[in-house]
Amino acid sequence: MEIKRNGSQPSGKGSADYFIGSVRVDSLFEAPDPARARGALVTFEPGARTAWHTHPLGQTLIVTAGCGWAQREGGPVEEIRPGDVVWFPPGEKHWHGAAPTTAMTHIAIQEALDGKAVDWMEQVSDEQYLAGLQVE
Repeated sequence: MEIKRNGSQPSGKGSADYFIGSVRVDSLFEAPDPARARGALVTFEPGARTAWHTHPLGQTLIVTAGCGWAQREGGPVEEIRPGDVVWFPPGEKHWHGAAPTTAMTHIAIQEALDGKAVDWMEQVSDEQYLAGLQVE
């Protein structure tokens, strides 16, 4: 058994290579081999979002606070709120983040395949992001 005490791991700032806006990432766990699960608590300030990306084995988001948006390639921007659970299948191109005026926090859980849990792509343009205004 291993217990990681609250506050024992430092918070990190989301890299500008993978995020737009102010994003804080708090690593929750990275299971040792042969397990593949990884989890983080991610907080997006209003308007902040991920770049487009995929996960080789999929991703689950559990929204814990605020109001956010998520979109899969070719689909509409969807509003997500506390208690919502979002599943992105393996290889599905998507992004997620906060709504323009409200911060959003979620737990992100994904598994690594051959040591890799995410494939980052291009940034979400303001035009793509603001298409979400139609959901409010």
